[in-house]
Amino acid sequence: MRITRKLVGVGMFALMAGCSSLNPFASKPKGNQPTPLVDLKGSMAVRTAWKLEVGKSQSYMFSPAIADNTIVAAGADGTIVRAEAATGRQIWRTKAGMDLTAGVGTDGSVIVLGGAKGMLLAFDMDGKKLWDAQLSSEILSAPVVGQGIVVARSIDNRIVGFDAKTGQKKWTVQRNAPALTLRLAPGMVIHDKDVLVAQPGGKLMSLILATGAPRWEIEVGVARGATELERVTDMGGTPVIIENDVCAVSYQGRVGCFDLATGSPRWTRDLSSEVGVAADQRFVFVPDDKGAVYAYNRDSGTSAWKNDKLAYRRLSTPVSYGRAVAVGDYQGYVHFLSREDGSFLSRAATDGSAIESTPLVVGSNLIFQTQNGTVTAIAVE
Repeated sequence: MRITRKLVGVGMFALMAGCSSLNPFASKPKGNQPTPLVDLKGSMAVRTAWKLEVGKSQSYMFSPAIADNTIVAAGADGTIVRAEAATGRQIWRTKAGMDLTAGVGTDGSVIVLGGAKGMLLAFDMDGKKLWDAQLSSEILSAPVVGQGIVVARSIDNRIVGFDAKTGQKKWTVQRNAPALTLRLAPGMVIHDKDVLVAQPGGKLMSLILATGAPRWEIEVGVARGATELERVTDMGGTPVIIENDVCAVSYQGRVGCFDLATGSPRWTRDLSSEVGVAADQRFVFVPDDKGAVYAYNRDSGTSAWKNDKLAYRRLSTPVSYGRAVAVGDYQGYVHFLSREDGSFLSRAATDGSAIESTPLVVGSNLIFQTQNGTVTAIAVE
């Protein structure tokens, strides 16, 4: 479990959220040590363009968000920062007035974050608080905004839509959570008039933004095994939309691409991952839970390549940019692999702490946020 890094008792967590969360890393067999890095003569020039401190993520996961030509980032201590994406120049910095547990979501007009004890917070683009709303339990997934609706999901798998201007509740969707889950932060993404919601239990759901009515619901991960632990499956990261596809991956389940309108599978492959996928015109990229990075042809799902030289380095959600696919690790390194064959192109360091956030592409910069709270822009030249 990338969020808590420890096991939580079934009874204790059931009292808090109605389900139990587990740590896939806590039961890692002895001998599965992270692969040491070797010296690399990079064939691609990368450099650190800027760094910005926003505060540690603590036991949560924060990812920056794009707003026009700026980024908004946050830390667990309540710090919220808006900065120029090209230069890192701080535009403003404020405090939320409480600790934070999830974020950031923005549509360029409203900024939304998860606060302590299930509080949903909304700010304008100048950092002024607009409203707050109480959810039924802790918020781990970053809220999203679109079409005048804020969508937030609490850990008891209740998804709620709010009016982005007023904070008035518009609709609620409740889905059952499995008895055992990973304490991950399965993401949501807005596309046109729908919101796609990754859920515990390896499911993916499309809801109509205006009403919360379901458009379709599918299983990305299919539970297998004889014991409850073997049958745990959960969504990893945030679904990725590209053209008419939505691509996603689950823990102890599958990776695949699905029809955006109907949810029908275009292809699936067995794979286990706690983090999300990246996709471009040709490929879908995903690290598995053992640290191997896979590339699949997006149209057919056939294997394009595999790089297993980063085993057990707790890799992040990858990002595709130009001729490279970049992925972070538990020591804050960003590894650049060839998009075509998976060979190493370059490597960059951040602050030495784990990269668990979803990376951003802004212009020629790739932006990563570490657990120690450093937002780093790496320029690809």
